[in-house]
Amino acid sequence: MITPILPTYNRAPLSFVKGEGSWLIEADGRRFLDLAAGIAVNVLGHAHPALVAALTAQAGQLWHTSNLYHIPGQQELADRLVAATFADTVFFTNSGTEACELAVKMARRHFHDAGMPERTEIIAFEGSFHGRSAAGIAAAGSEKMTKGFGPLLPGFTHLPWGDHAALTGAITENTAAILIEPIQGEGGIRPMSDQDMKDLRALCDEHGILLILDEVQCGMGRTGRLFAHEWAGVEPDIMMVAKGIGGGFPLGAVLAREDAASAMVAGTHGSTYGGNPLACAVGNAVMQIVADPEFLDGVCVRAGQMRQKLEGLIASHPDIFTEVRGSGLMLGLKCKAPNMDVINAAYGQELCIVPAADNVVRLLPPLNITQDEITEAITRLDRAADTLSSSG
Repeated sequence: MITPILPTYNRAPLSFVKGEGSWLIEADGRRFLDLAAGIAVNVLGHAHPALVAALTAQAGQLWHTSNLYHIPGQQELADRLVAATFADTVFFTNSGTEACELAVKMARRHFHDAGMPERTEIIAFEGSFHGRSAAGIAAAGSEKMTKGFGPLLPGFTHLPWGDHAALTGAITENTAAILIEPIQGEGGIRPMSDQDMKDLRALCDEHGILLILDEVQCGMGRTGRLFAHEWAGVEPDIMMVAKGIGGGFPLGAVLAREDAASAMVAGTHGSTYGGNPLACAVGNAVMQIVADPEFLDGVCVRAGQMRQKLEGLIASHPDIFTEVRGSGLMLGLKCKAPNMDVINAAYGQELCIVPAADNVVRLLPPLNITQDEITEAITRLDRAADTLSSSG
């Protein structure tokens, strides 16, 4: 018999009722150190005073009007994002999935209105994750994501991760864009090198195609820069953003250069809720904190501490872990033991971590996690590994 909540998740037997900073409090009173952060969403942890204040103040004034009217907080947030990034324009969504849908539409419409309607193909990569919509699962292309949901949206070519020769050979006169995550999240914390990112930008420029970056998980300060591509000194044409931009409130965005976005005129896209007053109030509070260079420097410091401690953990438990991957506070531990065994052992130590492909566990803490909390997290991971070693 089906449950009242559609059973599409294998949920952990935990029910959190309160959050405080980097901590989650279970209904039975146990305190869990949160290295999941709602899957890289709660960039400032739980119940951050500035976010609570922004949401509460806006809730007492106006919740929703729709995009039939100007929304002052939306304009403010768009101005902040344009000033801080490569972008000339922003469209607000409720999620990363919606951002993917618009990014695909924008790329195809760009070439249609430029007199090249045949240029509809988008190159994407094995191991990618771009949401669970029609465009998102077609872009990912994996059997796990697409089985039973055909016919799939056509126009996507899938290539091996990191194979530049295959990428060069796959570009045709029908190619519109390349869609890629600077760091694959669901795919197992697999980062692109700075040189690969530079080569990718050069390839797009050479062939006159658009570069779409999916920074839904790796953006908003997660790597120690506001967006991960900044480390390579290159810029995309279109970028998908979500998760951390709302700090826990549903919010996403597509950022774009004027040339890439100019065909998206009135009537070509819309959203009833996207960029509503509540979401943008929180988004502005997040940007005010996370985009500050001193805050981002602090992320780099904490990331260095966490990575160093994780290397020590691996050395102490070579039977459980093999390597640490990632950048900033988007880190992954490649496991020898089944990754779900590691996650369940971590739950036993009142620690939340996240699974990924390639037998990896993800560590995605709030960006303002303290150094003492990092030390405590590694201590709990160490105890979890001890439990697995003794039981094995």
